Amino acid sequence: MSAATTRSRTPRTPRTPAPDRLCAEAVELAREAAEEAAHPGVVGEHVSVVAEGDRVVTHFFECSEPGYRGWRWAVTVTRASRAKNVTLDETVLLPGDDALLAPEWVPWSERLRPGDMGPGDLLPTDAEDLRLEPGYSGEDAPPPNSAVSAEMAELVEAEDADVTDRVVAPARGSITSVAEELGMRRARVLSRYGLHTAADRWDEAFGAKTPMAQAAPASCVSCGFLVAIGGSLGQAFGVCANEFGPADGRLVSLSYGCGGHSEAAVMPKPPRPAEPVLDSMAIDEFPLRPAADTGSVPVVDLPSEDLGHS
Repeated sequence: MSAATTRSRTPRTPRTPAPDRLCAEAVELAREAAEEAAHPGVVGEHVSVVAEGDRVVTHFFECSEPGYRGWRWAVTVTRASRAKNVTLDETVLLPGDDALLAPEWVPWSERLRPGDMGPGDLLPTDAEDLRLEPGYSGEDAPPPNSAVSAEMAELVEAEDADVTDRVVAPARGSITSVAEELGMRRARVLSRYGLHTAADRWDEAFGAKTPMAQAAPASCVSCGFLVAIGGSLGQAFGVCANEFGPADGRLVSLSYGCGGHSEAAVMPKPPRPAEPVLDSMAIDEFPLRPAADTGSVPVVDLPSEDLGHS
């Protein structure tokens, strides 16, 4: 193996150029440029010098500006080949290793929180939103000569109804017209995922596990102020219509409850335990001396001698 081949396979390390002497000595020129970009008193002590290339040097100064802790003024100077005059290249404020930085930018779709929308704000919904799925499109409508379509057409023609010009009205006697009347003719509807997430969110706010429901005399399923809702969510939720309740006008779980239950005043009270009975006719014996077969100290008979009492 030749020496040329050996040298070609040896990895080369990038050469760090030494700072140019004239550029490194131009500290005052760099400070004047930094003070011109900021203002006097903001540029602090000279920190370091870094060689950016041949005859290109960057001077770093501390930044005393409030709110920019750890930032440094970076002033790059250079000179032409064989020239002794150092000229200014650029001045910029850069963060240091311990600089106070703003948090990383997050897209608006990830920053948005419930309650952030205000009047006039628009919230575009992603086409691939998992909470939604395609609604009724009319593709499965029966043919015009089907029995269902003919029967519905006769019923519609018998009624004297005016057709508005706001939207293109669907063909009479079709399932599309019935779907539009029932509010089902929408481009997208809630998916099962959307239904479950909404149910979990509502149950967390007004559900059976809340402190209010734990202390309630009864649940909302038996309350007269509960307004039923349609759809599959109506099997577990309703709207509270008690203006004095904590959930007035909100969707509540049927297992939720509060002190404003419509039947709270007429509910039976819990039974009270009977008063204790004291037997004042019987006599309880209280022996003055322990029995002979009890205790660890043997009983000794006292001597029957005269104690001197008359």
